[in-house]
Amino acid sequence: MALFLFPHAIPSGGAGGIAVLLNYWFSIPLSFALWLVNFSLLVLAIKWLGNASTIGTMFTITITSISLHVFSMDVFTHRENVWVDLIIGSIILGTGVGILLRQKVSNGGMGVIALIISNYRSIPPGKPLLLLNGFIFLLTASIIAWEIVIQALLSQWISTRIVDFVYNLKRNLYTVPSMIWRKK
Repeated sequence: MALFLFPHAIPSGGAGGIAVLLNYWFSIPLSFALWLVNFSLLVLAIKWLGNASTIGTMFTITITSISLHVFSMDVFTHRENVWVDLIIGSIILGTGVGILLRQKVSNGGMGVIALIISNYRSIPPGKPLLLLNGFIFLLTASIIAWEIVIQALLSQWISTRIVDFVYNLKRNLYTVPSMIWRKK
């Protein structure tokens, strides 16, 4: 997000869109704004997803915010071609979110709500994530600039396709070998 999407003001998701708005309105650093939005949605994670998922989500959003802060430094900012950055950033984002959701851990933000819907409706989380984030993108674009809505929706479409692809991979690709065969 910090390397490929945020330098072009492309929100990476619903929480990213709200963080971009908080940055735009109040000049709150993107890293802290993202952490604040994500942390506020953890109330849902506690109630609907349980403690283990909530602790994993807390860890995830803290690492994401720290990484965002570090990679937002001028040393890493490059702002090359917006469309190439959009594709690369979306693929990386979708892969990371897909891996998290496979482990029943949310990436925070709208991922919490998408994971709740996924768990209770037995559907992949990509489509609910696209719909939730699409609403936030329209709001963000109407306030900041309409041009980013196309980029944000395209980014979200690519990343949610990757999320569903990673989420639906055969389970044995990511499972840790167990010692169950050693029963007495």
